[in-house]
Amino acid sequence: MRKLFAIIIILITFAGSRAKADEGMWILPLLEKLNIGTMTEMGLKLTAEDIYSLNQASLKDAIVIFGGGCTAEIVSAEGLLLTNHHCGYGQIQNHSTVEHDYLNNGFWAMTRAEELPNPGLSVSFLVRIEDMTSRMLGKVTPAMTEAERREALMAENAVITAEATKGNHYRAQVQAFYGGNQYFLLVYEIYSDVRLVGTPPNSIGKFGHDTDNWMWPRHTGDFSVFRVYMSPDGKPAQYSADNVPLKPKHFLPISIKPLQKNDFAMVMGYPGGTTRYMTSYEVDEAMKITNANRIKIRDARQEIWMEDMMADPKVNIQYSSKYAGSSNYWKFSIGQNEGLERLRTASKKAAFEAEFMKWVKADAARTEKYGNALSLIEDAVKNRAEKYNVQQYLNETFRGSCEMIAFASQMTALEEALTKGEADKVADMTGRMSKNLDNFYGDYNYPTDRKVTKAMIKLYKADIDPKYWPDFYATIDKKFKGNIDAFVDDMFTKSLFTTPDKLKAFLAKPDIKVLSKDPAFITAKSISAVGTTLQKDLAGFSADLSKGQRTYLAGVMEYAPDKTQYPDANFTMRLTYGKVLDYYPYDAVHYSWYTTLDGVIQKYKEDDYEFDLPERMFELYNKKEFGRYAAPEGHMPVCFITDNDITGGNSGSPVINGNGELIGLAFDGNWEAMTGNIAFEPDLQRCINVDIRYVLWVIDIYSGAGHILKEMDIRQ
Repeated sequence: MRKLFAIIIILITFAGSRAKADEGMWILPLLEKLNIGTMTEMGLKLTAEDIYSLNQASLKDAIVIFGGGCTAEIVSAEGLLLTNHHCGYGQIQNHSTVEHDYLNNGFWAMTRAEELPNPGLSVSFLVRIEDMTSRMLGKVTPAMTEAERREALMAENAVITAEATKGNHYRAQVQAFYGGNQYFLLVYEIYSDVRLVGTPPNSIGKFGHDTDNWMWPRHTGDFSVFRVYMSPDGKPAQYSADNVPLKPKHFLPISIKPLQKNDFAMVMGYPGGTTRYMTSYEVDEAMKITNANRIKIRDARQEIWMEDMMADPKVNIQYSSKYAGSSNYWKFSIGQNEGLERLRTASKKAAFEAEFMKWVKADAARTEKYGNALSLIEDAVKNRAEKYNVQQYLNETFRGSCEMIAFASQMTALEEALTKGEADKVADMTGRMSKNLDNFYGDYNYPTDRKVTKAMIKLYKADIDPKYWPDFYATIDKKFKGNIDAFVDDMFTKSLFTTPDKLKAFLAKPDIKVLSKDPAFITAKSISAVGTTLQKDLAGFSADLSKGQRTYLAGVMEYAPDKTQYPDANFTMRLTYGKVLDYYPYDAVHYSWYTTLDGVIQKYKEDDYEFDLPERMFELYNKKEFGRYAAPEGHMPVCFITDNDITGGNSGSPVINGNGELIGLAFDGNWEAMTGNIAFEPDLQRCINVDIRYVLWVIDIYSGAGHILKEMDIRQ
């Protein structure tokens, strides 16, 4: 296993020396060996130890996982935290009402006592990363089936994580890298008292909404402010009025010095997932099934959501976060398909695969090791296509769109406990469910869900072969003479899940007969039955696909083409480095590397929810009241772009200059490079960031919350 690790290091070093410095999401403990020389040449003034250290405070101690899918950074000795507005959007929505609409009006705590707690929100600090490849792969053999291999790896994972968490309050996990050819242990410290300090209004934090999403030039002030709290003894703790602000090991100083084209910039954070080693067969599947289905189904439900959101301010608040989450990757899928076709990504990968197989077949030993890798992938992808398509439809239409049905499906365990007469389990489950009702019904609108449910049942029926229809379609034909609208109306009238009062009454006195006859629960179970069958049918294809991917990647690393061999992103801390840089997206089209408040004003559209602006923005703009945050040329900077390699999960990540100072927050990628998760395009791929000077200007001058800045280390 040491030999394998050594080969990986050699291959990365060899390929990396010839690749563009901005490509790659790098593992922190390997920076000294692989990247620090190039980074220093580009303008980094720090050492690798300053970035990642086990013995002293370093940059990694200021970077956190925010919630379950974003990044954030600590910017003060009092636990102050910055992340994107869209990352904190769910919490902002939860605190919003028609009377106190923080989404549209913004919010700023003027004292610590006014900071708002967020049950369920946590941040995770990385404690250490440790190579576990030898231990993990030492438990598997080539003769094992994929199921046996998985069991052995899971067992060793459990042993390693138990050792790492013995006698402490940490959380640990062993994650696979390079398709399961390498493993690292990651240890985290988790803080669960995170409070909202402030947010700009949607007119700043979501300026441009769907129209500008994934686009450059961009003019969005995509940031929000939180604070991490700890117990008085310095340990992580659940929310308590007695908790005190976190004393972090490190926090990022902030630079409001002028930016210039070609300035060094690095991004640290938690990129969620890339598939850079995806084969041509998988690209074809992504385009024709995954993306195509997502585009069609989400477009249908979002149209209904938006209609109701525009008609009712309460519904607008309830569904704003749901809509944002849905539309983000709906538009991403549109852009990715366009990019994959325009850049001929599948054809390029197919050409590489042909060359790879020539190399494999030229040597008997290589043929034995890697000869069936691509055929395993090809056969798995082609043979699972029909069922994979149905599975995605099932997930997108019913589980992802029909809210009441999806909620009812959570009662399966309760039904089992009631059937078995397990009184203690029943009491425990009904108690927990009763406490969580507000989470569901607080963001639920019965008429909206009824419309969506009708549309989704019709869409699934129209597009999916009848042999994959859940049993409730037979009920529609038999009892309602094929009338889907009548079936849904009946379900939404009779089900105990339609209102919180009905469900509370049931949970107070649960009855198996009532539950088993509930139309929403019956519908949910019929959907689940189809899903379970599909999952079993797809398991064999998944095993072959996993083996093929792992073997192929091992072969690619040995083949060592002129391509950087960094591991795909997997929501572990990574660093990417590059520079502030403009680009030419199309012939005769040039995009500058920065935008200004001039562009915000130019995009203004009165009474347009995407581009409307408050009067105060015009007042400050007309007076040029930009304070110390203005650029030397006199304009107010808003956003800038770099050629850093990022993806989803990097939202909220700090953009850091060569001195280790915060200069912006990463929040998006650009339309012309939507293929980036699959194939990096160095001439096109750009990371879109909100300028820290705009962030501070909005907090200080626009919002009048300058007291928050007093605890920051601002350098100019």
